[in-house]
Amino acid sequence: MIALALSLAVLLAVLGTIAGYRMMSGGTRLPEDLALALEVGSTRVTATGSAVDRLGMRMAPTVLRLMGPQGVEKKRLRIDQAGNPDGLTIDRYAARRAVYGIFGAVAGLLFFAAGWGLFGLLGLAFGLFAADAVIWQGARARKDAIERTLPDFLDVLAVVVSAGIGFRQALDRVSSRYEGPWADEIRITLRQMDMGVPRRQAFDELRRRNGSEAVNQFVTALQQGEELGAPIADTLIQIADDMRRTDAQNARRRAAKAIPKATMATLVFMVPATMIIIVTGMILGSGTNLLSILNP
Repeated sequence: MIALALSLAVLLAVLGTIAGYRMMSGGTRLPEDLALALEVGSTRVTATGSAVDRLGMRMAPTVLRLMGPQGVEKKRLRIDQAGNPDGLTIDRYAARRAVYGIFGAVAGLLFFAAGWGLFGLLGLAFGLFAADAVIWQGARARKDAIERTLPDFLDVLAVVVSAGIGFRQALDRVSSRYEGPWADEIRITLRQMDMGVPRRQAFDELRRRNGSEAVNQFVTALQQGEELGAPIADTLIQIADDMRRTDAQNARRRAAKAIPKATMATLVFMVPATMIIIVTGMILGSGTNLLSILNP
């Protein structure tokens, strides 16, 4: 049984390697989930399906039915927030969840039967969470990239708007000078507006696709400024300043949390190791015969 479990682990590693190779070398196409956007940026260009995707595609409809309509919509939103990493769509997610779930269940049962409870729990955890790991990682990385880019983007946008260019044309011009997730999202929003989507709805969709507080703050302030008739350039500068203050506060908060963690790591790891080195040096320097102590 142990040999079978190890064989399955090796098989999964091989399939993962093949999938990664095909993702890097395969062609590109548009993601199915972005129904309103006919153009997407570089971070949403997708690769061809992997071996794991093709293996589990027949089971994908069953997984989607088990998830339910609300679960499917929530997961589709999370995939959009992650930027469709590696060409991930809701169907591919369901296929991967089926394959990883079956593998994790089989590996977990085999490990439990062999008396390896810890490895059995790890196998079950792999089956439950492996398909979501790339979504969590992609959403976090995309959110961080957007929050780093947004203040500078708004400063440049305010300058362009102050020069007398319309807000729609200014967004298009500034986004063309940027690369990355935020520029992609702006281009998707502009494309939706070109297709007839109202401006307010397009920006609401921008906020929905991104679970970032900075994006939410940007859209809210922009809509409020439009309703109140405030100058758009002043609104953009104010938003950028508020975001920088928020980032500075968050940085100080993270630094304050890091001090106790560093102290705990020092007490747990460095102090015992230092004491062991000191005591060992004292014993060796004194010329004491350790064998005589251990074997009286």
